Amino acid sequence: MTLDPTQLEQRRQVQVVAVLVETETSWGRRVIRGIAHYAEKHASWHLLIDPRDHDQRSALPDGWKGHGVIARFSSRLQIEQILQKKVPAVDVDDVCETLPGVGRVITDESARAELAVEHLLARGFSEFAYFAPPSHRYSSHRGEAFQQAVTSRGYVCNAYRPGYRAGRKMSWAEQQRRVNRWLMSLPRPVAILAVDAHHARQLAEVCHFSSIRVPDEFAILAGDSDELLCEVSTPPLSAVSLACERIGYEAAAMLHQMIEGKPAPKRPVLIAPHGVVSRQSTDFLAIDDPLIVRALRFIQNHTQHGIGVDDVLREVPLSRRSLEIQFKAYLGRTPAEEIRRVQLERARELLLNRDMSITEVALSSGFSNATRFGIAFRKKFGTTPRNFRKKLLTE
Repeated sequence: MTLDPTQLEQRRQVQVVAVLVETETSWGRRVIRGIAHYAEKHASWHLLIDPRDHDQRSALPDGWKGHGVIARFSSRLQIEQILQKKVPAVDVDDVCETLPGVGRVITDESARAELAVEHLLARGFSEFAYFAPPSHRYSSHRGEAFQQAVTSRGYVCNAYRPGYRAGRKMSWAEQQRRVNRWLMSLPRPVAILAVDAHHARQLAEVCHFSSIRVPDEFAILAGDSDELLCEVSTPPLSAVSLACERIGYEAAAMLHQMIEGKPAPKRPVLIAPHGVVSRQSTDFLAIDDPLIVRALRFIQNHTQHGIGVDDVLREVPLSRRSLEIQFKAYLGRTPAEEIRRVQLERARELLLNRDMSITEVALSSGFSNATRFGIAFRKKFGTTPRNFRKKLLTE
């Protein structure tokens, strides 16, 4: 087939970009979707998705010639291979330390930690732990940020320290024994942040085989969300929902600028998570007052109907003053503040549904109209609902 001059010019302008991000996880697929979304709107790219070598390791093909790379840098061999190509590159994870000339777009670990701690504190927990077996798949920054968020509020965080280095081969049974031994050493009830969904599910399995009740004794929150793992776990796992599409979109935007000659930014671009997807593994209130638990359950189950403090008082036999004193003692906020907190958390989750209008999100979250919703949302999160959605969903 003979191409006309316009078609030839278009073909010459197509740039080849390798995407070394795994396709077998929800995180990876969503990052890739964000990259593809940017390329579709702003660049003429041919994307080479998740290439592997003969050992099925993420790697560029032999003889590959392209214009740029977006990768989850995860091994020294991979890093050396990419840097040898001398093409612009962007990292989408923080496993490796800052690399010369490489841009970075990564999850804001402090924001992830704050979301996790707030989610667990809202359920009345005062004992916390962090679970992350030694591995080269994630950095220490996640655990450090969570422990800092816990200790800054005056609590103690118990970290899992099994006494071996990353890469050590260990049988499934031995792993289970070590984890079980650690769990038995923790106070109860305790809220545990697991480094990712895979390890959150491991915790749930250990608890099941040891007849430990989740969430009654151990509440488990996954540090990231894999829909399949979280939903099929017993019980289903609550998880921090990361802004994966936004990470991919911003990484592609950064790479595009670098291909055009701009240097890699000296500081990483930090992307805050969406929020926490609450499921059964944290559906527990670590409060020893049954009337306050009843009030909190009522708020969680009915806030979308636009309830107020008077509705709560009709549910529990307490005076307004007693209810406020107890809420302040257990949660550090008033009943009205708790109602508003639950409304806004529900709204933030619903905003991720592209098919719902802002007004529909407002009404479904218990607000009387979109204006009141917008004012409350901006006061809490520092941005409008529309800008929040646009920023995280790459619209």
